[in-house]
Amino acid sequence: MAQTAADPFADVPRLARRSLCAGERWVFSAGFNVEAGLHDTQRIDCELADIRRIADAGGRVVVLSHQGRHGDGSARPLDDVAGYLQRRLGRPVHYLPDATSEECQRRALAMGDGEIALLGNTRHERGEEDNDPQLAARFARLGDVVAIGGFSKAHRAHASNVGLLRLLPGFAAQSLIDEVSRLERWAQTDPAYSLAILGGAKHEKLTVGLTGLCDRYDLLIPGGLVLNALLLAAGYDLGSSPLGDLPNERLSAAEAVLNRDHRALLYLPTRVVVSPIENPRAAPCVVHVSDGVPPGHAIVDLIIEGWVSEPLRRLARSGGRAVLAGPPGCCRLGFSASTLSLLRVLKSPAVETILLGGDTVAEVPFSTTTTTSTGGGSALEYLCRRTGPVLEALRTTLERR
Repeated sequence: MAQTAADPFADVPRLARRSLCAGERWVFSAGFNVEAGLHDTQRIDCELADIRRIADAGGRVVVLSHQGRHGDGSARPLDDVAGYLQRRLGRPVHYLPDATSEECQRRALAMGDGEIALLGNTRHERGEEDNDPQLAARFARLGDVVAIGGFSKAHRAHASNVGLLRLLPGFAAQSLIDEVSRLERWAQTDPAYSLAILGGAKHEKLTVGLTGLCDRYDLLIPGGLVLNALLLAAGYDLGSSPLGDLPNERLSAAEAVLNRDHRALLYLPTRVVVSPIENPRAAPCVVHVSDGVPPGHAIVDLIIEGWVSEPLRRLARSGGRAVLAGPPGCCRLGFSASTLSLLRVLKSPAVETILLGGDTVAEVPFSTTTTTSTGGGSALEYLCRRTGPVLEALRTTLERR
């Protein structure tokens, strides 16, 4: 069945509508990508009700979750997450640190009715991010049916979500439904004036966000690596400003946007703030883009001026929609002038604003009542394409059940 604008889950099986019974073996694919210390537990808390519901019905729940990236030292054990789950759920949560070992398989299969186990970080497993079918098969042996949460990785076809759905029948957890439903207002084509601010360093900001938002929004203000790629594609000297990993792919995405027609007015600043890369807080200065960024310096902020001031005033005065997907300046280093300037517009009562991504929510000083989505990459994917790998896999799971 085709997706409808009114209900993006019209053709997706939902966990909330599925009857539960004792003895069922569930694999719950979560996205507990939280920092050590668990200062922000939103990505855990949103899954608690569904995990509790399955366990209360006598289901046996094995939870798979990721944190960090494979091979770069950022992935850590999840024993503290298991302790947090145990406290919040009020029942034992076993921690099985090696997600694919024979011992883990044996203990998972020996679980009793209502028991819960959290397996070790799936990002420790080679092949998780490549959706390796053999790894997915090992995960699939842990259960008979899958619940898919983890919106923060819904834009990734990994072994612990899309790979599982190729092997087991699956259902969308309420957290996935809630996140997508929250995005609907900003994903629809709307006659109201719209602004997209696209900063940060994530790869999908250029390959998905820049192209998609330029086609769906009226004004786009780039920052971070998105701005760097656009300025380089326009022929300006960036000095030591980074493009991140896969620089050629990012540059190609920027060139493609500059060389075609699109809905958005794209703001490329004439002046930027630069700072020495060896000591970014030392001696920042403003330079004209046409003069180039000095050697050994990088862009850390941009100046909001010129023609873009009028559409920003129009948005604040008459209202519309705004998406903030990463601050335009390096707020974490103290370069927040452009961000604060734009926030004055976004905080207008007439403007409906959404903040995308956990880093954006953490860095930008905004009201706690503002609509947010902690799954930045997944949110961009949905805003720009109205779908994603996990949603597509859930739709086809209907054909296999």
